[in-house]
Amino acid sequence: MVGFIGILFAACVVGFIGLLFGLLFLDHFHPLVLNLGLAPRGSFGWPLVGETLGFLRPHPSNTLGGFLGSHCSRYGRVFKSHLFGTPTIVSCDQELNHFILQNEEKLFQCSYPRPIHGILGKSSMIVVVGETHKRLRNLALTLVTTTKSRPGFLHDIESIALHIISSWQDKRRIFFCEEARKFTFSVIVKQVLGLSQDEPQTARILEDFLTFMKGLISFPLCIPGSPYARAVQARGRISLTVKAIVEERRRKKGGDSCNKDDFLDVLLSTNDLSEEEKVSFVLDSLLGGYETTSLLMSMAVYFLGQSPQALEQLKREHQSIRDNRNKDEHLTIDDYKKMEFTQHVINEALRCGNIVKFVHRKALKDVRYKEYLIPSGWKVLPVFTAVHLDSSLHENALHFQPQRWEGTNQATCKKFTPFGGGPRLCPGSELAKVETAFFLHHLVLNFRWKTEGNDTPMAYPYVEFPSGLPLEIEPISMER
Repeated sequence: MVGFIGILFAACVVGFIGLLFGLLFLDHFHPLVLNLGLAPRGSFGWPLVGETLGFLRPHPSNTLGGFLGSHCSRYGRVFKSHLFGTPTIVSCDQELNHFILQNEEKLFQCSYPRPIHGILGKSSMIVVVGETHKRLRNLALTLVTTTKSRPGFLHDIESIALHIISSWQDKRRIFFCEEARKFTFSVIVKQVLGLSQDEPQTARILEDFLTFMKGLISFPLCIPGSPYARAVQARGRISLTVKAIVEERRRKKGGDSCNKDDFLDVLLSTNDLSEEEKVSFVLDSLLGGYETTSLLMSMAVYFLGQSPQALEQLKREHQSIRDNRNKDEHLTIDDYKKMEFTQHVINEALRCGNIVKFVHRKALKDVRYKEYLIPSGWKVLPVFTAVHLDSSLHENALHFQPQRWEGTNQATCKKFTPFGGGPRLCPGSELAKVETAFFLHHLVLNFRWKTEGNDTPMAYPYVEFPSGLPLEIEPISMER
């Protein structure tokens, strides 16, 4: 359930529609900027198209990319551009990014491209703003707390991880991204809807979800047969399936709203949401817990495969945890707290991999920041990648070095924002870390691996491994 922000990020590409139907630049220009030149320096590029094609040009996600690199060198770390059909301020500056995130709904507001609303639905927590978003996020925090406190939560995660990993025993090659998605989907469906991975409804939801994901990152052309149109239809089918599950749970409970056993029970007991909002909330939860958590796992495995020293240190940590519990005991919350280096690995994978490159905001009023004016109505893009890879903030920033996190509190500081920040900070980030840590525990104790070929995480700007991260794997003897 990571990041309602995270996966959404992948969807920013649908803003490409603005390239064709955006308004002419002069319609957007702010008179103060034209007369006084107070906006940051920059270029608006071609009419209508602006600079969006360059901004979206694929590049390794552990680099800044050519567009941002050249613009920062030429104009500075804050510059103006014309992206997604509208004048835009791009911020690669740590302080300004923090300022934007902390002033949500005061000076800035979430503002994803219109086609996103069509595919996610008008009630999605990802696109709603103001009091509606605050209400949904508070519920998300309640549900996360409920999930974490459920006695079987950790056991479910470990059982599913073992099920996935045990299926590799007779294999010598796997596509890790696919395996990670199987794991995270099984976990989130179990936690949100109470379904096991073997139930027919789970397979049906997964099939529709794959169609939905393909459309989410496609050109938003809503004609029959297009990926976008098929995704809209898939969302409708998922909604019907979820509604049926909700109704069945309500029938079994007999209308007893006081019995709050799990995620779905808490959701059903709230009177603050309409039925459509509840269904949309479930879809957001599935979306957030499926794609971005699996990407985090893939990033960790990818970078560990290139860092033998870090992998060996991680393995020693998990061997120590295993050796200090009985053979048949399950992992506990105390075991998780001992996974200190594992947390360093996760943080460093997030910093280097940059699952969320940037987020969409707009200025609600004229905003003066230092020597700049950010005009009212302009899009504002705080770029997290630029801060994560800034060598003035992170020594040897382009290198995977989990040790950099030892004895620091960087995970909560302004220069590390893998889950966003401010009122839209991802409510499910800790669940994603638990899932990743538990999976890594059994992975490093059961298998050796090496990356096959040269598959690297690419930002499109949504992030993926083009070849699915193929790994050559070898079982490790389990003798103790």
